Amino acid sequence: MTMCFVDSGYDGVEAQRAAFEASRISITLVKRTDKQVKGFVVVPKRWVVERSLGWMNRPRRLAKDFEATVESSLAWLLIAFAFLVMRRLGRLSAEPA
Repeated sequence: MTMCFVDSGYDGVEAQRAAFEASRISITLVKRTDKQVKGFVVVPKRWVVERSLGWMNRPRRLAKDFEATVESSLAWLLIAFAFLVMRRLGRLSAEPA
């Protein structure tokens, strides 16, 4: 079984049931704490999704072109993330030891 961290938009029994029936995914709700806390507080696992969505909007093809099939859209998404990983690995190898 796969676990997925979601925000409060997916709160409720219906979202949990649909995710489990579709792909055997267990949903874990990560609530925001900024209403009670002042200043910056890291909310566990929430930043991973938000940062990944921000990275997906950088490549022009993903932001402007819409694919005809889900498979081709997923392929372009994987290519974009592969380029992101390669660029970061290249920066690591170029740093002086």
